[in-house]
Amino acid sequence: MRHLLIISLFLLFNTSISAQKKATFGDKITDKDFVLADEFLEKLGNNDSLEIKLKAPITSVCQKKGCWMHVDLGNGKSMMVRFKDYGFFVPIDAAGDEVIMQGKAFKEVLSVEMLRHYAEDAGKSKAEIEKINQAEEILTFEASGVIVYKNKKK
Repeated sequence: MRHLLIISLFLLFNTSISAQKKATFGDKITDKDFVLADEFLEKLGNNDSLEIKLKAPITSVCQKKGCWMHVDLGNGKSMMVRFKDYGFFVPIDAAGDEVIMQGKAFKEVLSVEMLRHYAEDAGKSKAEIEKINQAEEILTFEASGVIVYKNKKK
């Protein structure tokens, strides 16, 4: 009887850990039929926007509430990700995790004011924020749903 209890607790603990490996936010999406980050720029090509499901590593997250993140596209390129209708957020400790996200990618010009706002959200110093003095064209993604896969090494 005691062995059965120990086995039951072990299985319950392992199931609980497995369930924590991924978390879904926003619309329910599947982990199938996605494009890898290194293929994304080729798919976007010269288009201004693209509806797509993309898998990429998360490099940074808004440290105030998880209302945006950056993902690595490879070759020194990154993309800002925001969440549709400000309807959901991701964990603020998700940097280093992987994400599958579904939505629309597009090119956008961010004003100095918005760039400074994002730098403040990211926890940058006042001196770093004040160095931002010109608008910047960036790649942006509006995600309707995401799956965050926790990095086992964290």
